[in-house]
Amino acid sequence: MIFTKRLREPVISGEVTCSVRIWQRPRVKVGGRYRLGAGAVEVTAFRQIDMADITPQLARRSGFAGVVDLLKTAKHGPGENVYLVEFEYRPDAE
Repeated sequence: MIFTKRLREPVISGEVTCSVRIWQRPRVKVGGRYRLGAGAVEVTAFRQIDMADITPQLARRSGFAGVVDLLKTAKHGPGENVYLVEFEYRPDAE
């Protein structure tokens, strides 16, 4: 999983623990580890959601100011399926 530059530090510090992704198909799996900095994020939960499930609270939990801010980042490709990825940062991941 790739995070925008401004979200990397909040993810590493544990402030951000979920991400909304709009993809054509799933690109991560529960238990998967994805390198970030000196460690990695480990996916703890993954599910498809509806666009209507993206609330201002979820946007803030994901590190964004609001829904519009989140969608500007999440909707950048041809995908239409909305996924909620929950994760934990593992500083000592190999």
